[in-house]
Amino acid sequence: MSMVDIRISIAPLPDQNTKLQTNTMPTKILSKQILLPFCIVTILFALWGFANAVTDPMVSAFKKVLELNNFQASLVQLAFYGGYFTMALPAAYLMRKYSYKAGILVGLVLYASGAILFYPAAAIESYPFFLAALYILTFGLAFLETSANPYILAMGDPETATRRLNLAQSFNPVGLITGLFVAQNFVLSRLQSDDITDFKALDPGIREQIRTSDLEVIRNPYVILGLVLIIMIALIKSSKMPEVKHEHEHIDIMSSIKRIFRIKRFREGVIAQLFYVGAQIMCWTYIYHYAEQIGIPNENAINYAYVAFGLFLGGRFICTWFLKYVKSATLLALLSITAILLCIGTIFIYGIYGLYCLVGISFCMSLMFPTIYGIALEGLGEDAKFASAFLVMAIVGGAIMPMFQGIILDIGGSGFDDHRILGVPEVNFSFILPMISFIVITMYAVRNNQ
Repeated sequence: MSMVDIRISIAPLPDQNTKLQTNTMPTKILSKQILLPFCIVTILFALWGFANAVTDPMVSAFKKVLELNNFQASLVQLAFYGGYFTMALPAAYLMRKYSYKAGILVGLVLYASGAILFYPAAAIESYPFFLAALYILTFGLAFLETSANPYILAMGDPETATRRLNLAQSFNPVGLITGLFVAQNFVLSRLQSDDITDFKALDPGIREQIRTSDLEVIRNPYVILGLVLIIMIALIKSSKMPEVKHEHEHIDIMSSIKRIFRIKRFREGVIAQLFYVGAQIMCWTYIYHYAEQIGIPNENAINYAYVAFGLFLGGRFICTWFLKYVKSATLLALLSITAILLCIGTIFIYGIYGLYCLVGISFCMSLMFPTIYGIALEGLGEDAKFASAFLVMAIVGGAIMPMFQGIILDIGGSGFDDHRILGVPEVNFSFILPMISFIVITMYAVRNNQ
């Protein structure tokens, strides 16, 4: 299956200007010569996975510390994923004008800047400032994803592009699990407000002291992350990264955009990606709310998130192996149908078994992002960079759909079982939104399974 018409294999890299050539063995996922650059770029997949995992529990943390309702707390995801929508096209333009390496470096600088801005945000205890810091942080993630995904696709024979991207994306859950470990051991377990049943009933002075302390706890992992990213910037800057050789040095942006949007597979891929990311963030963000409803506190609920991320990680490697024997669209359809069934279980099975269904969805999601990405970019050639930007912009689904889920949770009040819908608590019913998302993905997979 031809994925991207940017044909490269890598000769030894004597200098930064080494060009990618066309000698790659067609059956190889990766040549030995490109192994080091591939590993460096793959680290980036773990880095934005870390940001995702640290941020998801913050919705619940900010809700208590800053006394927010569910909708206000969901603005964390709006800020986080809204940055992708804002910066994906500028990232593609910069990458096309200069290089993948330039896009990666700009992304790391923005990522580090947003993380370090958590320090002044905690100092002035401003929720809008925290949201602004997250917004800037995800400017960087938009640059990284817009650069790294098509770069990985281009690192070898187009026939193995989807497998190569799935392999690189397999390290994204490593970042997720690391971020979750940090969230559990250095954030959630240290929040004083989480141990208080009625935080609002406390004396204002005591409440203010706890708020200040908890915001500093939330701040610390981001600031440390910013410092780590500065080291990463130095590593990338000093590394010899190969460049993709283009047949044409100048591409008209508007002409490129018009061409890609004439392709139904790409247009529908953007929609499928939007729904996929929305489903992923809803399933991971609201796992804590679902667990809390059945009597599991945040510090214990995070263990179920660990299992979910472990299934996601294992699923990435297992599905990458299956792609050698099963068409990507076929596997995508099978997993999305399974996810629909698990969503039904999450909605209508009350208690721990409903939570098991919710956790199990993560295995099904493991294949989805890189496979939708690969199918949508198939055969786009030099237009792939701008097409990649729109697929990254679709990550805004992670901002929009959790807000709707937050609105459902607020129907009867700020609790999670204030109102029953179809006989189940509103937190259960809210997972109808991921179910609808997986129906859309199933339709995309079936339409492109040819």
